[in-house]
Amino acid sequence: MLISIGIMLIGLALLVAGADWFVKGAAGLAEAFGIAPLVVGLTVVAYGTSMPELVVSAAAALDGRSAIALGNVLGSNIANIGLILGITALVSPPSVDGTIIRREVPALLIAALSLPLVLYNGVISRTEGALLFVGAIVFTWTTVKFAKSAGPADPLVAGAIDEVAGKTARGSRLRLSVFALVGLAMLLAGGNWFVDGAVDIANAFGISERVIGLTVVAVGTSLPELAASVVAALRGHSAMAVGNVIGSNIFNIFFVLGVTGVLHPIRGDLADSRLDVAMMLAFTVLAMLLLRSARRITRVEGGVLVACYVGALVMLGV
Repeated sequence: MLISIGIMLIGLALLVAGADWFVKGAAGLAEAFGIAPLVVGLTVVAYGTSMPELVVSAAAALDGRSAIALGNVLGSNIANIGLILGITALVSPPSVDGTIIRREVPALLIAALSLPLVLYNGVISRTEGALLFVGAIVFTWTTVKFAKSAGPADPLVAGAIDEVAGKTARGSRLRLSVFALVGLAMLLAGGNWFVDGAVDIANAFGISERVIGLTVVAVGTSLPELAASVVAALRGHSAMAVGNVIGSNIFNIFFVLGVTGVLHPIRGDLADSRLDVAMMLAFTVLAMLLLRSARRITRVEGGVLVACYVGALVMLGV
């Protein structure tokens, strides 16, 4: 058991460090080739920060463990809203910008509703995975197009540029390429170790792979977002967490499940996953209610979000 926990923790450390190295190297390369920081932030950094979820879900699916692959995405989306947004609001209540409501909340709803649709026949096929990935491309293209026409005061523009400033390595193109490749290698190794450790722990405690994916694996892959959101809140930039949570949930379904489905069909009976999907949809609706207008998410509401997340864990039998 201790060995399995150790393998999982080492895998998690490699995932976090590998994602950081990969994003910094890839973002640095993009800037070195003359791509504008705004575009880098909305593409390279946005996709790169979803790499831990992607690698873990892909590794699980390729290993025939679809329950972990699907549970990771569902659990991450639930944790992003209940845990990350909730804790951020408790630390420093974030402001909700009106442009986020008009631009990203509809995409969040479409992404959430698309999941039960592709699971209706019991499998996310390669064709359905490709369609989900197209959704990620369309969302990214629309976001970049909107950001280019918006002014520098727009929170999306400011946030994207800030992300690049904090996550871009410097150096020659060769050094940046090595940085990105080493990060990718760490991600791949970490993803496999993390999944192997999680499976061993699930087997040892008699926990289903579905539950371990929804909880331990999901929270583990969401730790970078949690840490970044708490640090941002402590520094007075908690509003960034709102956009990060919405963007992460959109990318988890469109990008992570899309690419994973293309690599290997994901088995998931909607009847068996109805509680998990219902929870994800319920947290999405709860987030939409909190984002209903330009306002501030209060500490009380943050406490409600965390309490709902704890309640979700209890319903899962954790």
